[in-house]
Amino acid sequence: MAEQNLKDLYFLEGIQYVPKLLELADRNRLNSTYGCFDRGFWHYRTIDFPSGMYQESVLPLALAFTLKHPSNPYYQNQRIREIVLAGIDYAQRSAYSDGSCDDYFPFERAAGATAFSLYACTEALLVLGEKGTERHEFLKLRANYLTEEGMRESGVLSNHKALIVLGLYNTFLLTQDASFRDKAAACLKKLLDLQTDEGWFPEYEGCDPGYLTFTIDFLAKYYQKSSDPSVVEPLRKAIGFASYLMHPDGSFGGEYGSRNTFHFVPHGFEIMAALEPRAISLTNAFLRSLRQKTRSYLEDDRIFIHYTYNYLQSYKDFFERKESQNENTPSVFQKFFEKAGFLVVSTPQDYAVIGIRKGGTAKIFKKTVLKYSDSGLLGTTVCGKRFTSQVISNWNYTIEKDLLVIEGNSCVYKPLLFHPLSFLCFRAFVLFVARFFSPNFIRKFLQTKAITKKERKLPVRVRKEIPLKTLDRIRYQISLEDPALKIKDLWISSDATFIYVATSQPFQGANLLPWIDLNAVLPELNAKRSISYEYRIA
Repeated sequence: MAEQNLKDLYFLEGIQYVPKLLELADRNRLNSTYGCFDRGFWHYRTIDFPSGMYQESVLPLALAFTLKHPSNPYYQNQRIREIVLAGIDYAQRSAYSDGSCDDYFPFERAAGATAFSLYACTEALLVLGEKGTERHEFLKLRANYLTEEGMRESGVLSNHKALIVLGLYNTFLLTQDASFRDKAAACLKKLLDLQTDEGWFPEYEGCDPGYLTFTIDFLAKYYQKSSDPSVVEPLRKAIGFASYLMHPDGSFGGEYGSRNTFHFVPHGFEIMAALEPRAISLTNAFLRSLRQKTRSYLEDDRIFIHYTYNYLQSYKDFFERKESQNENTPSVFQKFFEKAGFLVVSTPQDYAVIGIRKGGTAKIFKKTVLKYSDSGLLGTTVCGKRFTSQVISNWNYTIEKDLLVIEGNSCVYKPLLFHPLSFLCFRAFVLFVARFFSPNFIRKFLQTKAITKKERKLPVRVRKEIPLKTLDRIRYQISLEDPALKIKDLWISSDATFIYVATSQPFQGANLLPWIDLNAVLPELNAKRSISYEYRIA
């Protein structure tokens, strides 16, 4: 494929979503919600507050306005520019007095939505070449909020911290207020202190490859703007770590990560390609996934915006090379990242990533085709309890003579859903109590309930054996340690997740792999209390 066409893959992938962005926007100047991109709020009226995250839409539209390309009908279209500025103004009108905005519920003052929209608004103004002085006080207010409350956000989300650094630096570039450059540097130091010696930055309870690419992206953007040398080596280490987790089909991440995400945002890697050759191999693999349609797809209104502007930025800052440049030949290795809990195995024909800290969740590829995806044992007891082995825990494991053995107990799974009464109680609590406290008050409660809470262990013990030389089978031993326990349903899932993460559960090839139904062996399991099962990987 010609070099220009390789670059064009990014542009064509991003520009196709512009009609959807325009559909989300309230384009009626007479409406008080003119410039709002939360269609559920201004059009469907199914929600009673606007999510500030949607205002991120201004950035991909600004890029569409400024990027000249034969396939870009939006180039220099003044209506696009008007909608971008209207979107920034609506972000200001809908903000709280401290500059923050909501995301999932009223009075949330969400650091994530505040940071994403700050970056998008400041970057859109920079892209358009707009001084936007009448908007500076609002943007500085939002940046100051993130400096204080955003960096204290409960839960460790490195990608948010990296985005705050970028947003603060953008605020400096736009307003020329040097205090924001200094604040960005102070926040950056706190973030870099979180990086592990394996190269990754933490996301809640461990390493999430997908969100790591966001952290890399934001730090690379910051480097591109600031030339700050302090981020170069951390970025090289992070890219080196990420290079082991790019799958042969160009997909990335999965259920073995701490947040179950499949993200790969390429712009930061394109920026760093001149300094770190492994970034070229990663982006070339991802470009093949664009061509072959093997990337993950997360197209809902809230999330696709991140990808859209990232693809357009990748086109804009494409690092010129031949498609074959820096491609690694198939190699044989085993690489164990003990702190992340990832075992990566490569043979001339096969590739596998195994999440040891999550009970042996695994992706196994034969040549370039995903043949096996194990996202955990799950089932129900005759008493109606649901359980899963896909939980971050201290699993026992050994790696000896090319055999991986993982063993541990399943945990009870209690999905969290609202019902009319529980939703009413939650909304009343937010309106009359939580709104008067720090944003972390309610956020920490929800994180504990939906993300980091560990349900009690269930006496369903799981042992997995994986031969690492051949990667051709997985042996399971399932034992019931309570004599009164009986199982009603049992599966090995290919794509299930069990904590709430907004950006998990995309569509990707693993979704079409069948779940392995173990119900046929349940009579033996309930009678003998232990069974062995072997799955052959063709």
